[in-house]
Amino acid sequence: MRLEGLGHISVGDGTYIASGVQLTAWENRKGQHFTPTIAIGNGCTIRENCHITAVNSISIGNHLLTGTNVLITDNSHGEATYEQMQLPPDSRPVYSKGPVVIGNNVWLGNNVCVMPGVTIGDGAIVGANSVVTHDIPAYSVAAGIPAKVMKQL
Repeated sequence: MRLEGLGHISVGDGTYIASGVQLTAWENRKGQHFTPTIAIGNGCTIRENCHITAVNSISIGNHLLTGTNVLITDNSHGEATYEQMQLPPDSRPVYSKGPVVIGNNVWLGNNVCVMPGVTIGDGAIVGANSVVTHDIPAYSVAAGIPAKVMKQL
């Protein structure tokens, strides 16, 4: 398990965090300064080898269920500009498109990636191996790369 920035991370009652999980809230990264928050609600299950990383804000509601190897991030190594792409990825300035908000009773399948600036509504299901690049409405099923809504109640 890797834990960075514990002062910026809160975990609710009854939440289970499996082995190999990385929780990283970066206050300082390569000379940049941030005010990150990661808030995980009550009764969540974060399965093996998940990575939740913030320089901005990640808010997770109650009773999230993840599969294994899930990534939830509000940041990336730089922007897709010619100048930054000439730098090694780890030397690029850390960049956030915005916070991530995940509602209550959400299920993220194995290998799901939730990208910066995304909101996933209450009760949503995101299928395995999906990449969430846009908001997913409450009570919907989404899948694919990029994830698209397949069904909405």
